[in-house]
Amino acid sequence: MAEAERAAGSPPGAVQVSVIVPVHNSECWLDECLKSVWEQDFKQTMELSIFNDASKDGSAEIIAKWKVKLEDAGVPVVVGSNDSAQPRGVGFAKNQAIIQSSGTYLCFLDSDDVMMPQRVRLQHEAAIQHPNSIIGCQVRREPPESTARYTRWINNLTEEQLLTQVFTSHGPTVIMPTWFCSREWFYHVGKFDEGGKGVPEDLLFFYKHLQKGGGVLRVNHCLLLYRYHPQAATHSVHEETIWNHRVKFLEDRVLSTWTSFTIWNAGKQGKKLYRSLSPANRKKERPKPKIPICHFREATPPFIICVKQDLTGGAFESNLSMLNLKEGRDYYHFN
Repeated sequence: MAEAERAAGSPPGAVQVSVIVPVHNSECWLDECLKSVWEQDFKQTMELSIFNDASKDGSAEIIAKWKVKLEDAGVPVVVGSNDSAQPRGVGFAKNQAIIQSSGTYLCFLDSDDVMMPQRVRLQHEAAIQHPNSIIGCQVRREPPESTARYTRWINNLTEEQLLTQVFTSHGPTVIMPTWFCSREWFYHVGKFDEGGKGVPEDLLFFYKHLQKGGGVLRVNHCLLLYRYHPQAATHSVHEETIWNHRVKFLEDRVLSTWTSFTIWNAGKQGKKLYRSLSPANRKKERPKPKIPICHFREATPPFIICVKQDLTGGAFESNLSMLNLKEGRDYYHFN
């Protein structure tokens, strides 16, 4: 038995890693995506589990072609499909791909993205050491100049910020297409929400994961080509839906433990956050809205900061730094 299998408690011959790929009308990118599974340098047992969610394009033919090629290379391929007229959504497709798979670990891959050859190997090594964590990685964006601030944020968060910056509008601090975790932990957290279009299933799962005491870790290597395009499922989620989930999570995780706090931003975002809070948490905000707005140097922590990061040429970051505060204790970002 391989050392890694012993460490993970898997029986001899068990599949170590299932690569989970939900597919819906992905023919533009699917060849390159599945080729990246074929090119993995992982030496232990790996399978590909694809669920085709009512695709109307040539996705099924591409899947069939790669099933033959991958199985010839010793990688079993499990294919499921929703053959109805309407797709059931990303959460449903991911759940089905997981249910039909058998790996001790789950490696998530979106059908429009591409893995680097060492991805499964490096994340598997990290997951063995951190069995209750979601393991992410650094990414390269395609096209290169799309969402530059977001990409910098993904790649440069510190180990501590992976847990403290979970309330920002960017969403999970390790992005869903980079997730790698144990099957046991996935089922401990619970399956993805299957509400379909407009539901941020990855964000909701990430919040549940944190609420159950799960860790967050990033392998500091670029292991994924992360595509940005208008057809991406993330564009179907309304901003207001995300906002409401974020406010509730902030109230549950942070504001419920604070007796008072200050909102850092007297503009639109700060006022919107105040109006979105429960009446009990509004009473904790300091100073009250009827009191004149004060300069940040005169304000007292803890703060909820509603100022966008990496947007002022360093001015905001400099102001924050001069206060010598500790993120996660004296303030949280909610930009």
